[in-house]
Amino acid sequence: MSDSVVTLGCRLNLAESETIRGLISGAEQRTVVVNSCAVTAEAVRQSRRAVRRLRAANPDARLLVTGCAATIDPDAFAAMPEVDGVVANAAKLDAAAWVERPAPVAPLVPAPRHTRAFVPVQTGCDHACTFCIIPAGRGTSVSQPIAAVLHAVEGHLASGTREVVLTGVDVTGWGADLPGSPRLGDLVAAILRAFPALPRLRLSSLDGVEIDGLLFELITGEMRVMPHVHLSLQAGHDLTLKRMKRRHTRAEAVTLSQRLRAARPDIAIGADLIAGFPTEDAAMHEANVAIVADCGIVHGHVFPYSPRPGTPAARMPQVPRPVVRARAAEVRAAVAATRARWLEGLIGHTREVLAERDGTGHSPEFAPYRLPEGSAPGTLVTLTPTRIREGLLE
Repeated sequence: MSDSVVTLGCRLNLAESETIRGLISGAEQRTVVVNSCAVTAEAVRQSRRAVRRLRAANPDARLLVTGCAATIDPDAFAAMPEVDGVVANAAKLDAAAWVERPAPVAPLVPAPRHTRAFVPVQTGCDHACTFCIIPAGRGTSVSQPIAAVLHAVEGHLASGTREVVLTGVDVTGWGADLPGSPRLGDLVAAILRAFPALPRLRLSSLDGVEIDGLLFELITGEMRVMPHVHLSLQAGHDLTLKRMKRRHTRAEAVTLSQRLRAARPDIAIGADLIAGFPTEDAAMHEANVAIVADCGIVHGHVFPYSPRPGTPAARMPQVPRPVVRARAAEVRAAVAATRARWLEGLIGHTREVLAERDGTGHSPEFAPYRLPEGSAPGTLVTLTPTRIREGLLE
């Protein structure tokens, strides 16, 4: 690992890691960082493995750990012999937490490392889902004011970014703590007004019950807002949703997906789904499988349930681990089938694809493409695919 910051977990972590790179550049001693994740027990294990790998690759560097796993259980990471220090999430964007001397003033935006810019608009969460440990690592919801978000977007556009992604722990919760309690639709509208030359604006995971009327109109009617909605769905059965303390029903999730596709037929629906939640029986699992087709989910993040100590779900009757893994595989297979049909339907249709650095790219719907040789990263390439090969349109 030659990278100075290794990132695990969500897009918010990814965005914050870009800031951390700039902050540690002012350290007197070379510093490397693991930005950890705690969303599942496996994510914590991966974070610990990343620490060991990063230390092996950088034996003489100062190694610090931040992120949710390190914030929730700082003593465990501090006790690792590879670790020189732990920085809590609350301090991770404070220069004083990373350097022994004041760093020079950083440019507005670091040199771009990704073809799209991830802009954090909020962090933390005010909800209490029974499976989730993240509020313990991120705290309550804190929103970035509109002016701060516009300043960040302006900097990325100045560096040549063609696509901006709004990220956060609970993105649709943005604004509730700000004066006047604006909604996410107000923020999206402000960005579009301020930057008419911005080609592509994408939203990360959304809570369907928090999608306000203006946001719905912008997602379905504004072509610069990408036709790609990733829903924090979690389950397809009402009793499971109730035990998770989610705030939507199965019918509401299906209806929202139908409304989105009716208003914008090219929209692609993604979703987070948890397989094997405590107390889940065969009927609940079948509802999980069925909601993939009912909502038309083509981008699926399927998680086998992992008990997180300190959460209510960890105290509920658990599903045996082999059953959890098998059910997760079945849900993934359902997503794969829906996704395959969707990709087939894109053959012959022309799209503008944002070029990545590895010779691939993504269309507005976030469909994956293989690009012609010589496609410059960060540019928009017009393609009309004729086939699918190795999961990529080309």
